[in-house]
Amino acid sequence: MHFGLIGGIGPAATEFYYRGLVKSHAAAKRVMDLTIVHADTNQMVQNLEDGAAAAQAQVFLGFARRLKAGGAEAVAITSMGGHFCVEQFEAISPLPVINAIPVLNAHFQKMGVSRIRLLGTKTVMQSHLYGGLSSVDVVTPHADELDEVHREYIAMAKTGSASEKQCVYFDDAGRRLCRDHGADVVVLAGTDLFLAFGEEDHGYPIVDSANVHIQAITDLSLGQ
Repeated sequence: MHFGLIGGIGPAATEFYYRGLVKSHAAAKRVMDLTIVHADTNQMVQNLEDGAAAAQAQVFLGFARRLKAGGAEAVAITSMGGHFCVEQFEAISPLPVINAIPVLNAHFQKMGVSRIRLLGTKTVMQSHLYGGLSSVDVVTPHADELDEVHREYIAMAKTGSASEKQCVYFDDAGRRLCRDHGADVVVLAGTDLFLAFGEEDHGYPIVDSANVHIQAITDLSLGQ
């Protein structure tokens, strides 16, 4: 299956998706058929902070049309933050959208966890990932924590790198969520968080939403 990715939001997240998809297709001994288009991080972040979902959906519509013209049969957004307009985008997209939110909901249900905590943009955390996680109880953070996590996350996403200070900050935030808020797992609900967490064991359970989404894209690509 030829599928398309809307990338660039941010560039490091796009690379994470690309590497993950290359790896999963190689493991299946299948040749990947992929086209990536580049969206603008600053434009998406501004629309996110303005709550301009319809405007961002129109931006994604232009990319989806280009992907369809290039032969793509489905499209995915390589950003959990970018999913803030996914309902509006699905309604107008000329291609089926591989939506990460129902994929994550099913994943948590299969895991059997009951209480999770999200790390990502303020909108992701405040909305409990846009109201789509019906299978779990999502711990709601305090307002000051929302703002601080959002600020640190956007700064990291825009630069495409994580400083040592940011790595320590996000690690501490995840640990507090399990210790003080009773979360069964901490969900990396911002694709760029892989920059801060890496693959090492942090001493508490973590689910990377991007990896779950990548597997769903792979399954569709391979016809599974």
